[in-house]
Amino acid sequence: MKTPIRLLLALFGLSPLIAHAQTPTHKDVPYDDEHPTQILDVYLADSEAPAPVMVYIHGGGWRAGSKNRIPRYLAEANAAGWLAVVSVEYRFTNVAIHPAQVDDCARAIQFIRHHAGEWNLDPKRIGVTGGSAGGHLSAYVALQDDEQDPGADDPVSKLSSRVSFAIPFAGPTDWGLLGKVEHKHPAYRQLLGYKPGTPASEMSVDLKKDVSPLSFVSEDDPPILIVHGDADVVVPFEHAEVLETALKGAGVPVELYIVKGGNHGVSGGGESGSAKRATNYIRQQFLGDEPVGKP
Repeated sequence: MKTPIRLLLALFGLSPLIAHAQTPTHKDVPYDDEHPTQILDVYLADSEAPAPVMVYIHGGGWRAGSKNRIPRYLAEANAAGWLAVVSVEYRFTNVAIHPAQVDDCARAIQFIRHHAGEWNLDPKRIGVTGGSAGGHLSAYVALQDDEQDPGADDPVSKLSSRVSFAIPFAGPTDWGLLGKVEHKHPAYRQLLGYKPGTPASEMSVDLKKDVSPLSFVSEDDPPILIVHGDADVVVPFEHAEVLETALKGAGVPVELYIVKGGNHGVSGGGESGSAKRATNYIRQQFLGDEPVGKP
C-alpha cells in the first residue's frame, strides 16, 4: 500500500496545510560563508517603530525542507504590519552533522541583530519557532548558552544569540528517550552521524546529551510555549512532557499546548487551535496583550 502524500509530508515536518507563499523583502541573504545554504529570507513589517521579529526554522529531518515558505499564522501577522519574520536555511546532515545546524541558527540570530538598524527590527524582541527538526532547533537555540563572543574580530560574533522566547512545534528534546520509546524515523541517528537502525545503546551518551535541548535547561532560560500532538508517532509526546517537567523544575515560564489526537502534522503549525494560540502568545510576549482563553 502506498503511503499517503500527507503522511509523507508530515514525516518530514512539511504540512501541506500551512505552508504559505509570500514574497520576502530580502531573499537569500548570506549570514555566514562556510556553505551556500547559510542564507535567510527577511519579511519586513510595515511599521514606523522597530518591529519585533520571529525567526522561523523549517523542519525536514535536518536533511530536507526549505526556508522558502513560512507558516500561515506568521505570514498573516507579517501582512498585518506588526511582526517581521526571518526564515532561516541551514546546513543539512549530508553536509555536516550536529552541532552545525544549531550553530547556523544561532549565527543567524546574531546576524539579525547586526542588521536590526538597517531592517528596522527591535534587537531586544526576537523570538524563535519551528516544527519537527525546526522545533528541536528552536528549543535548542532558546535553551543553550549564549554564543556571543565579545572578543571576536567578527562584528556578528560579538552579538548575543539569545532570544526572548521560543515556540517549538512537535520538536525532539531528549535523545535519551531513544532507548525507552520507539522512534522509527532514521533522522535522529543521522543527525549524529550514525547509520539508520543503530541501537540507541551503541550511540555515544555524550553526543545524545549534547544534541538534546533538555540538557541545557536552566533558571535563566526564556519562556517556552511547547506545541505537540498526543498521537505523534514520529516525535513521541514524551519529548514534550520531559521538557515541560524540566522547565517547571527550573522555574522557567512554560506552557504545554496539547493537540488532542494530533499526529506529527502538528509540526507544520497549520492546526487552527495551535496556530491561534501561537499568535496570541507572540502578541503577549512582544506587545503585552492580555492573555486570552483557550481557542
